[in-house]
Amino acid sequence: MDAPAASVIVYTDGACRGNPGPGGWAWAVPDGPYASGADPATTNQRMEITAALEALRYLTSQPVSEIEVVSDSTYVVNCFKDRWWQGWQRRNWMNSQKKPVANRDLWEPLIELAVASEARVTWRWVKGHSGDRWNDRVDELATAAADRGR
Repeated sequence: MDAPAASVIVYTDGACRGNPGPGGWAWAVPDGPYASGADPATTNQRMEITAALEALRYLTSQPVSEIEVVSDSTYVVNCFKDRWWQGWQRRNWMNSQKKPVANRDLWEPLIELAVASEARVTWRWVKGHSGDRWNDRVDELATAAADRGR
């Protein structure tokens, strides 16, 4: 008999030196795996989405039953909690102001992973720079990646 699948919490963050400018993203499972990366010319919002996307790319390939994504980005968390993505899809990727949704190239694969995953994916907002150990850790990793450029 297989062991039951695990429930995982993952913290994600993005950073940008200037907006736009060099940016970095990071994700970390407390006391577990983590990753970070960079983009030489990006925005903070793109890095926030990328952090969540990269976390789900990794975690949905693992034997997990539930993934809780913790982010200090209301942009990322509210997209799922308030189901903005459903309206975007209904309106053919136009926002409520009838303008094209920014960062669609990142939102589409993130939404697909979050919605189609066999694991249940939930989202939680945490206030940035508030002393949360793991939010502070992914902030450090993302900022370091932005500074290093990798």
